[in-house]
Amino acid sequence: MREKLPETINFPKEEEKLIEFWTENDVFQNSLRLSKGRPRFSFYDGPPFATGLPHYGHILAGTIKDVVTRYAHQSGFYVERRFGWDTHGLPVEIEVEKALGIKGPEDVAKMGIDNYNKECRSIVMKYSGEWERVVGRMGRWIDFKNDYKTLYPWYMESIWWIFKEMYNKGLVYQGVKVMPFSTGCNTPLSNFESGLNYREVIDPAVFVAFPLKDEEGVSLVAWTTTPWTLPSNLALCCNPNFEYVLVKDNVSKKTYIMLESALSQVYKSDDLYEVVGKRMGSELKGKRYEPPFDYFEHLRAKGAFQVLNDTYVTAETGTGIVHQLL
Repeated sequence: MREKLPETINFPKEEEKLIEFWTENDVFQNSLRLSKGRPRFSFYDGPPFATGLPHYGHILAGTIKDVVTRYAHQSGFYVERRFGWDTHGLPVEIEVEKALGIKGPEDVAKMGIDNYNKECRSIVMKYSGEWERVVGRMGRWIDFKNDYKTLYPWYMESIWWIFKEMYNKGLVYQGVKVMPFSTGCNTPLSNFESGLNYREVIDPAVFVAFPLKDEEGVSLVAWTTTPWTLPSNLALCCNPNFEYVLVKDNVSKKTYIMLESALSQVYKSDDLYEVVGKRMGSELKGKRYEPPFDYFEHLRAKGAFQVLNDTYVTAETGTGIVHQLL
């Protein structure tokens, strides 16, 4: 006679009972023992960082991986499933440096590489208990006792061997790619690593005067949030439909050209300047000027260092004059 189903079922509790049954009867390991000798199904599971806690992305991906490996097992394959830990990269170093107050390579050198590595190794399994609990609660069958860590020498040597084999077969090429870069570690970063310490900061913005070649004492004023690009300046651009003002500086006695709306950003008070004229952006087209640096002076003969016109220039920010580069 079948057991009568209860009116209500507590599914989380039922899941816990099932996991307890699996644990008591060593079901996963028994399934591996029973499938020994079958054709091997290789499954490469990218390991998570050991210094972070599992999140939704891990749970979703882990569930999909569990479905794939269970299906392969039930299809007649032997499927070894070992949990792995990624113990390399900045996540481990950031944790250690926060704990020890390390600010840069000099501090690492003072404490010694051996001591630094020892501290890193001491925290790589910091959250292993939480991982095992969450992954187990998911019902995923994977071996935590026979795990692997990327810090094992045999693991690192195997990766280098694989890379060498790929290189020997002509499967590796050298290219150029824009990468996030750590000025503290002097290394390129993965997108994940660059996001670990993402912060909004106030960047420098500068107003730069570009003296006109054919008008003594008159300069165009451009605004840029990337002042480090000024050495590669090749042109300036203004909107042909905008009206620009010529203002005489009451201190330097020089004249500057910019949008009227930018005056309050350049001058702290109205008595520091005097508006002496106005020009349309179309009138400024073709004007020659002196760049702040002469690294590309040889390109002047090819048309560099003159004012261009384009309607992409807006009046919302800056002076209405855009600094352009290579």
